[in-house]
Amino acid sequence: MKDFAAIDFETANAEQSSICSIGVVIVRNGMITNKFYRLVRPEPDYYIWCTTRVHGLTAADTDGADIFPVVWNEVAPLIADLPLVAHNSSFDEGCLRAAHRTYQMDYPDYQFHCTCRASRRTFGKTLPNHQLHTVAAHCGFQLDHHHNALADAEACAAIALTVL
Repeated sequence: MKDFAAIDFETANAEQSSICSIGVVIVRNGMITNKFYRLVRPEPDYYIWCTTRVHGLTAADTDGADIFPVVWNEVAPLIADLPLVAHNSSFDEGCLRAAHRTYQMDYPDYQFHCTCRASRRTFGKTLPNHQLHTVAAHCGFQLDHHHNALADAEACAAIALTVL
């Protein structure tokens, strides 16, 4: 696959609709052509300690951020003609669907591919696990800011270029 959008969401709490950051990497002809990162005011708008511990974001970071529909209006044209790629795509697709549902937005029929499942098929038991940072390192990508949505989308793009 040479044309796709790698996407990653971070959430503020256990609700999939609580997207607090979005990272997107656009790949065309096997080359990164665009990167997008935005903080998002989550819905519902509260943080729990375990998500903050993972990604470091708090309400102070997103209090002034736009809500999902405003941010998605920037993202949608970037990804309109592309399949979406995510590591553990069921989580990211679930977040995207939940946010669309929460804001009563029409959900386009996005096509998702999963680099985690592709890694399991491609590398099997040669890797100790198929977590994003492990697979990214195996594919030659240094993931320095794991759980930053843009860094994770960049790692996903690197993996996709190797395994999809």
